[in-house]
Amino acid sequence: MTPTHIAPPLVADHRQRFIVFCFLMAALFMATLDNQIVSTALPTIVGEFGQMERFGWVTSAFLLATSAVMPIYGKLGDLFGRKYVMLAAVVIFTLGSLACGFAWSMDSLIAARVFQGLGGGGIMVSIFSINADLFEPRERAKYQSYSSLMIMASGSVGPLLGGTMSDLFGWRSIFLINLPLGVIVIAGLIMMLPYRRPTRRPKIDYLGAAVLAATITCLVAFADSRQIFGSLVAPASLAMLAVGIACAALWVFVESRVPEPIVPLKLFRDSTFSLYLIISLCSGAVGIGLVNYYALFLQTTTGLSPSLAGLFFIALTGGIVTGSLSAGRLISITGRYKPFTIIGLSMSCIMLFCFSRTGHDVSLAVVAVIMFLQGMSVGIGQQAPIIGVQNSAPRADIGAATGAVTLMRMGGASIAISLFGAIIGTGLKASSVPIPGLPDVEALTPKILAGLPEASRQAVAAIYHDAFSPLFLTAAGITVIGLIAALCLKPIRLPMAQAAPAPKEEKAAA
Repeated sequence: MTPTHIAPPLVADHRQRFIVFCFLMAALFMATLDNQIVSTALPTIVGEFGQMERFGWVTSAFLLATSAVMPIYGKLGDLFGRKYVMLAAVVIFTLGSLACGFAWSMDSLIAARVFQGLGGGGIMVSIFSINADLFEPRERAKYQSYSSLMIMASGSVGPLLGGTMSDLFGWRSIFLINLPLGVIVIAGLIMMLPYRRPTRRPKIDYLGAAVLAATITCLVAFADSRQIFGSLVAPASLAMLAVGIACAALWVFVESRVPEPIVPLKLFRDSTFSLYLIISLCSGAVGIGLVNYYALFLQTTTGLSPSLAGLFFIALTGGIVTGSLSAGRLISITGRYKPFTIIGLSMSCIMLFCFSRTGHDVSLAVVAVIMFLQGMSVGIGQQAPIIGVQNSAPRADIGAATGAVTLMRMGGASIAISLFGAIIGTGLKASSVPIPGLPDVEALTPKILAGLPEASRQAVAAIYHDAFSPLFLTAAGITVIGLIAALCLKPIRLPMAQAAPAPKEEKAAA
């Protein structure tokens, strides 16, 4: 099977196309870096503002806002053109970064992170949609690997960069660094990215957008209800779940009756779209949702400082680079993307099982090797969902399809962060072993851990290892679900690149 909806690239000149792509990658790095850059700086932020109970919300608020607006931005790009939608997203993200840098309390920082996320979601979706306009399907596979590489590399480098900048310049610098980068990206896109006017009249589905945002908010809040309401089965938690299910049903009803739905239901007629939504949910859960927990695992079970723990993310990033670049080039050559989805999820399942079996006295070299192979598994399978849905969707709905699959990836990360946090919290509460010098193991910080005697540090490592083992097994189970969906994919082959049009044909088309 080969898709037939192929249009000429948005930019014919290869040099200009490469420059535009570089600006897009700078914007993507800026937006995705903020997913994880706060992880190692959070103890410092909590030390200044207090309110340890809101620790997780600094990350969850950003992911929640990012996830909620992704399908909306994708649809707006289809209706109004991607250039100005992309520029609006970068402006919002940059202003949100400024607000984060000048936050005066934990509440103001969380609110600023929400505003920042409203722009970050638009950046991520718009970039993948613009890539679909810039490149032919097979060439797109190669460049899409660079995009996916940037997402995962920034998420992996984030903890190291956040800890280093926080130590050297203060935690506010991790947000303010986005200001000059945002200005450069805005100026570059204004000058270099052409505007392609859509052929259809805009009809915005306001009701569908609002109901979809409410659905995502309720489901993510339910996943985080242990922190918000104290338990997953608390009355308020179950009420949140019920409201989310009702909103989902209402959204399907609304989308089936509006002329321009946020996510056209006709996309679900192709099983590739539906299966890659499941795969993206699972890959986001283990590829993005686990990053914070790798840092916590290394610091608590090995006693490494935040900076030294951050160095181990070089192994994770190296694996992502190797896997993503290799898979991107092989997809470009063969035109097949299903095998790489299967290989990536299979490797991830094996590596997560290995993580669950490592003892608290495991060699750091073994941990580095496992992290490298886990990064490789993520890189191998990361770009296939975007490529798959973009080639299964009509060109007029590429933005909506891209927004949907990116939403599932970030939604999976948001839900997984809350789920994994609940597993760790339950494991720590179940431990009744007293630790000298540490009255409450849940209040542990890197500074407190460094001041404990050796025997107490070993006890902490054993307790956290017992808490992390079910977490990694749960993550491995999630990858099995994604692997089952991957095995059901159709063996589609990407079409070959078309020859460039002659100058007269280009003028006629213009």
